[in-house]
Amino acid sequence: MSATRADRTAIRRSALSRPVALALQDNLIHPARTFFDYGCGRGDDLLRLRKMGIAVSGWDPAFFPDEERTPADVVNLGYVVNVVEDPDDRLVVLAAAWQLARKLLIVSARLDWEAADAAVDFQGDGIVTGRRTFQKFFTQEELRMWIERVLRRRPVAAAPGIFYVFRDEADEQSFAVGRVSRRRRTPGIDECRELVADHEDLLEPLMAFFTDRGRLPATGELPTAPQLTRDFGSVARAFSMLRRATGPDRWDAIRDQARADLLVYLALAAFPRRPRLGALPEALRLDVRAFFGSYKSGCAAADTLLFSAGDQAAVDRACRGAPLGKLLPDALYVHHTAVGHLPPLLRVYEGCGRQLAGEVSGLTLVRLSRRRPRVSYLVYESFDRVAHPALQSSVVADLKGLRLHYRDYTRSANPPVLHRKERFVAEDYPARPRFARLTAREERLGLLDATTTIGTRDGWSRTLSDHRVTIRGHRVVPLPVRDAAPGTPPADATPRPRR
Repeated sequence: MSATRADRTAIRRSALSRPVALALQDNLIHPARTFFDYGCGRGDDLLRLRKMGIAVSGWDPAFFPDEERTPADVVNLGYVVNVVEDPDDRLVVLAAAWQLARKLLIVSARLDWEAADAAVDFQGDGIVTGRRTFQKFFTQEELRMWIERVLRRRPVAAAPGIFYVFRDEADEQSFAVGRVSRRRRTPGIDECRELVADHEDLLEPLMAFFTDRGRLPATGELPTAPQLTRDFGSVARAFSMLRRATGPDRWDAIRDQARADLLVYLALAAFPRRPRLGALPEALRLDVRAFFGSYKSGCAAADTLLFSAGDQAAVDRACRGAPLGKLLPDALYVHHTAVGHLPPLLRVYEGCGRQLAGEVSGLTLVRLSRRRPRVSYLVYESFDRVAHPALQSSVVADLKGLRLHYRDYTRSANPPVLHRKERFVAEDYPARPRFARLTAREERLGLLDATTTIGTRDGWSRTLSDHRVTIRGHRVVPLPVRDAAPGTPPADATPRPRR
């Protein structure tokens, strides 16, 4: 790795780099783990992580050449391999970083969709940029395959251009199941406060455990189990009392959700091959036995689901029957927070796209194609704040070609805009009532009638102008009379019926 070149490519950062921020968000970097930055540039990430109480160190050929390259729990190889000109040297750098990683290696590189704006000349298998630096641009699948070939470990797509390589398969599976598990709310015990008052400190951990896993704890999983057994006769009897006191429906729904999450995980774990039962964390093995009886039965159910997710006709039927989302002739659109509320088949379909793309930064909507095996990840401007946000970018995961396609809409003079936002989100989404009130108002005024023209910013602006209204916040506001054409009456919020 050339120190001169590293000097030219290192940039000042005002925030954590994307790979490090993502690993922090995924709870893979935390104060209980050490962190080493291989090719740390000026060390901006190290400074910020150190302030968070994380033990960090780093090395860089230009800025910190005398620092030791020491093993750590998490090693970051952030946008390093793309600036190494010699392909053989790239292999050495990747292997050296992996050698230092005790638990996790984070590898990131620039993707091919950035090349058009950066290229000045070609050199080797890369380009020379306007800053006279070398850059090797990868496709997402090329980067994944290269990492796997060198390290002989299949990496996990964390985001476009970012991969995680886990040392321990159990850690990898814990991360994978966490990706598909929905957050569930524990049913309250306010309605039975008097009944449980003397045992609340014992019962609340039991409730939290069942909410998290959808099953009763096995021996040794719940520290308060001995006391529950002493006071109630058994953990099962304590939980039975809770079910009677709070009503069984909510607990049954939690159990069903946990089973569906596990089924989706097992289906997606088939890529490239499903791990053996012994490689799973102990808690996950107990989940499998509780919900499916055996790993073999669980995998068989998962294979059936996975096969259906590969059948475009089955995907189309599932889209048409989905309990939420905005259904259009070619696709179902859902807010990213609502994916977990979809039927398992569609969750697996989306999960295949996520396995290819990873986490798309700023994700707003997920588009599930009904016609072709494609999942699109759409980024809009402030979804909650802007009434009709414009599309900023899209990442399309082509499940057949195993490629990502990126499109930037920020330079578009007339980008697509959203309407009827309440259709994209789940019933419990906090802003949903506000979205629905706006839609009802717009429908009464006839603003949403011209469906072929209002889908772009210009078309929507013309519609508002024609109706002599504007949007402020999530309210429709009539334009002042002075702004309307001479002789035209002001807009009326409630159109009068014809006589």
